[in-house]
Amino acid sequence: MVKWLSLSLAALAGAAMAVQGTLNAALGKVVGIWESTLIVHLIGTVTVLIIILVGGIGFGNLTKIPQAPWYAYLGGLLSVVIIYAVVRVIPQAGVGNATTAIIAAQIITALLIDSLGLLGMKKYAFHYTDILGILLLAVGTRILLNN
Repeated sequence: MVKWLSLSLAALAGAAMAVQGTLNAALGKVVGIWESTLIVHLIGTVTVLIIILVGGIGFGNLTKIPQAPWYAYLGGLLSVVIIYAVVRVIPQAGVGNATTAIIAAQIITALLIDSLGLLGMKKYAFHYTDILGILLLAVGTRILLNN
């Protein structure tokens, strides 16, 4: 049951990413790519701050910042890359094509991280069915990007 709940939350995140990309692209058309990237991050920062304050979570865990490995902080940089790339690509390629490319790259990268146990993640065995999945993903991606 917990696995299905987790996967449902992951699916919700995937749907939110497609909608977010669309919204970010719409904002980028009006105010510019870098400006929209800044605005999205500012709104996200304020939203998290409100959740922490209203939720009574507090800032006590921030004292643990030095304990995190250096590479854990690259997520903030990657966030800028992601939002910039999405805002740039969606108006040119379309939401479906951009999302297809994003998901294909995401899955292949995730499989590499899992199979090699990179970035402090638990290592999961790579199976022959993973190769089949990647091949099917490649075929599906090619079909979707032909439109």
